[in-house]
Amino acid sequence: MSEFVEIKTADLIGAALDWAVGYSVRWHDVESRDAWARDWLRYYSPSTDGAYGGPLIEKYAVTLTPFAISFDGDPSYWLAQPWDQRVMPVDGPTHLIAACRAIVASVLGETVSVPKELV
Repeated sequence: MSEFVEIKTADLIGAALDWAVGYSVRWHDVESRDAWARDWLRYYSPSTDGAYGGPLIEKYAVTLTPFAISFDGDPSYWLAQPWDQRVMPVDGPTHLIAACRAIVASVLGETVSVPKELV
């Protein structure tokens, strides 16, 4: 993976979001991005797996609020406020996606460069 594209943090989803979270919390070194993506993305999925995402919500003190409620009473959209109150809240269709976007926004900002093949 050598080509990167810039994407808004609020638009991250799937493998691109998982990669950005991993990069935010584990690898800030540009030289290690490619190796990390190859080795870890096979199973690291904090945006869909609570075993990975849950501890990050606690570690980074992300506040989650249901934003819209569906007819069956379940939250259908979530608002996440990162621990860094200077960063605007972000949203997502699940609490894990919203929390992951909040973490990436707090560490990397409103836009992030991700491997092109993950978008």
